[in-house]
Amino acid sequence: MSLERFDLNLLRSLDVLLVERNVTRAAARLHLSQPALSNQLKQLRALLDDPLLIPNGARGMLPTPRALALQESLRDYLAQLTALLIEQKGFDPAASNRTWRISAADSAHSVMAPGLLHRLQTSAPACRLALLPSSQQNLLELMSSNEIDLLLASSASMPAPLKCRELYRESFVCVLRKGHPLAKKPLSLQRYCEMPHVLTSPSGGGFEGIVDDMLAKIGRRRRVMLSSPSFLLVPNLLEASELVATVPRRVARLWGSRVVLLEPPLEIEGFSMQMGWHPRNQSDPGLRWLREQIQAVVAETTVG
Repeated sequence: MSLERFDLNLLRSLDVLLVERNVTRAAARLHLSQPALSNQLKQLRALLDDPLLIPNGARGMLPTPRALALQESLRDYLAQLTALLIEQKGFDPAASNRTWRISAADSAHSVMAPGLLHRLQTSAPACRLALLPSSQQNLLELMSSNEIDLLLASSASMPAPLKCRELYRESFVCVLRKGHPLAKKPLSLQRYCEMPHVLTSPSGGGFEGIVDDMLAKIGRRRRVMLSSPSFLLVPNLLEASELVATVPRRVARLWGSRVVLLEPPLEIEGFSMQMGWHPRNQSDPGLRWLREQIQAVVAETTVG
């Protein structure tokens, strides 16, 4: 096969194959049939005069040394080519039908998504928004291959290779149901430790978090009665119980009149919520526009 007849789509296929190391999974990501992708792999092997990926039984395929040597340069080339084409074309939100994929915990999605959706409906009505969980395997690979556009996460959870910008500083607040017998006056530390708590554990099943770390520093403990995988369940759980939750302030304010907010009876260290993107996409004008929209949403949000 001569370079004059070379299909650049083969490079995209090779990139995904080297990430997935499985023809079936790679074909699904590329929206190709398995036979079609197998044929592309055959063409790549002939062009590069190397097997590239070797069958490895039930574990999928193993890349050859030549394939591993190509992988990083290939990813850089594809990113540069994509950026060049986008820059030449420019970005017109009103004419774009781009799909944005944002990875975040449900708490961050709850805070950011409504305002961002409103802006898309107003300025980019043909664009789509996919909200993805933050607990994904191969997160950096997905961002590098443009499967994910942005990551919203705390500074402690933001992968070091990503470019990032702080969106806002977050603090914590205690939340109880309306009519809770302790909702009419400030919480004492003693009462707080004695109350049954609900804790949100995004990874599932955890019964300790930052609040427990802060309590341990002053020699105290609380009683976590229920562990929830999602912040979205918390208001319903509070309304049906005498539980108390300690949650990010911006999330609690979304629950409005359903709950009562009280200041914690101890100092709980806040955190920086950040927005991260892959360095390869720094020059993407469309992604730059999306980042600006998210920053505008934050600027419009006030937290008392």
